[in-house]
Amino acid sequence: MASKEEIRAGHRARRAALTNAGLSNAGTDIARHGLAWASGLTGGRPGTFAAYLGVGSEPPTLPLLTALHEAGHRLLLPVCEPGLELSWVYWTPASESVRSRYAPIQEPAGERHGTTVMLHAHGIVLPATAVDFSGNRIGQGGGYYDKFLAALTALLPSRAGASDGGLLPPLPTAAVVFDSEVLPAGSIPAESFDRKVAAALTPGGLLPLQP
Repeated sequence: MASKEEIRAGHRARRAALTNAGLSNAGTDIARHGLAWASGLTGGRPGTFAAYLGVGSEPPTLPLLTALHEAGHRLLLPVCEPGLELSWVYWTPASESVRSRYAPIQEPAGERHGTTVMLHAHGIVLPATAVDFSGNRIGQGGGYYDKFLAALTALLPSRAGASDGGLLPPLPTAAVVFDSEVLPAGSIPAESFDRKVAAALTPGGLLPLQP
């Protein structure tokens, strides 16, 4: 089995070869499928979702953020804090962005909220470089989301575990990846602190995983 580092590096190299047109088309399709996912979770009513802004050769999420906002949903975007902590800022298309002090990304400016703001959330859209059909996820390697999902589980410890004994976050989760980055079950090494994800949000559609 390939290591997480090997899988991540291979997928990043393939992402770097994508064209601008390919990225744009992927963003449009991800927005369509992600909006349908969100609507299903809220019964068609406005809700609150944690999400993020994809940058560089990541799957584009700005079209998804815009579509969710236009549908009346509230959006929380992450801000990197010391100690691999995440705080959250409510975002709209008019929000200002500032350079992160701790990661090579732009972050929303505004009032920061702790993990307890997720008490009002309906779902989480999170970054990944790969997922597998066991629900395992490879992130960007920073560890921020691992720590956030662990804190969220402590805050909302109500959701059942995965069928294989792994840990599920207490809110519905969808990891955004390209179609080729959804791997066969058991392809990604799982560690004790890892939290599985329930679905992969890809340009081709929303794929339920098997956690």
